[in-house]
Amino acid sequence: MLKSLNIENLTVFPKANCKFGKNLNIIIGENGSGKSHILKAAYCAIAANGKRAGAATTDAPTKGYLETTLAAKMRNVFRPDGIGRLARRRLGGGHNTCKLNFDFGDERLDLSLQFSTVATTNLKITKAPLEWADKSPVFLPTRELLSIYPGFVSFYETSHTEFEETWRDTCILLGKFLASGPREKRIKELLVPLEDAMGGKVELTKGGRFYLNLASGSMEMYLVAEGLRKLATVARLIATGSLLDKGYLFWDEPESNLNPKIIKTVAKTILQIANSGIQVFIATHSLFLLRELHILQKREFKKLDTRCFGLHIASDGGVSVEQGKTMDDVGSITALDEDLQQSERYIDTEMGLPPAPNTNQTSNPEQK
Repeated sequence: MLKSLNIENLTVFPKANCKFGKNLNIIIGENGSGKSHILKAAYCAIAANGKRAGAATTDAPTKGYLETTLAAKMRNVFRPDGIGRLARRRLGGGHNTCKLNFDFGDERLDLSLQFSTVATTNLKITKAPLEWADKSPVFLPTRELLSIYPGFVSFYETSHTEFEETWRDTCILLGKFLASGPREKRIKELLVPLEDAMGGKVELTKGGRFYLNLASGSMEMYLVAEGLRKLATVARLIATGSLLDKGYLFWDEPESNLNPKIIKTVAKTILQIANSGIQVFIATHSLFLLRELHILQKREFKKLDTRCFGLHIASDGGVSVEQGKTMDDVGSITALDEDLQQSERYIDTEMGLPPAPNTNQTSNPEQK
């Protein structure tokens, strides 16, 4: 479990110390506030320390191995011109140093690194883990991946491309064999609501293409609505065992391109995955998703250890982080306030009331 991430001078963050929940972590902020950057930084650290990341034949990862592998991972995931571009610039010019400390609650896995604004390809490991991570993390981008899966991994690895490496990593997991054995019952419990929402089951053919098997016959994944393709991606990862038991899920804007009915299914799936032992991190600015997660937690998932993080853009462009166990603890988020104010304006309009003065009142979904 990733217990905390201490950030100093990473992109838009001057300083932040994120203390994560065991089960579910919700990062909320408007566009440009760095939500995805927190997800990607944590993902890179865990992925680079996984045995899948390289020929991990030694008993423990070395500083030299991690400095090379993690720097490459961050360049390929964030896609900066140089690793130093990820370090926040100092006002008025001059060099700056980015420092990241990952605390897993077990010093055998803890990792710390730093790099300066002038670094091009290298970073420095200041604390290396003593053991390899035993489970590969999963990163779900805002775009679905099943429709681009055929040949994508070989294309990525043999061509120069600007696609984020998270796409390649997730496509590898999508191509794994289906899990079997004692875990099948648990897999079925997670899959049934997703398959009901999709109206069918996901199939990978020998030709390397994904289909959705419906009662009326098979449909190429290209022809399936994008929202359903996102559900199908999660279903496939559950079926292969990549989202089962221990591990990590990083999901960037789960609500993207989904209608409210499907968002409800996604919200419940997120909580079920978190409840199964996966530490889940999501980045969102969807009031509907946040409310649905809140309702389901209050009714069905009361024991989940959840943390919320509100990202706030300051006048100088820097971002601060407020955190706590509920939305009440993270301050006012502009994107959420706009949704709430529109709902109030709509109700007032239907009732024939005059427009309310714009007072910029602080609101949050748990107070409504």
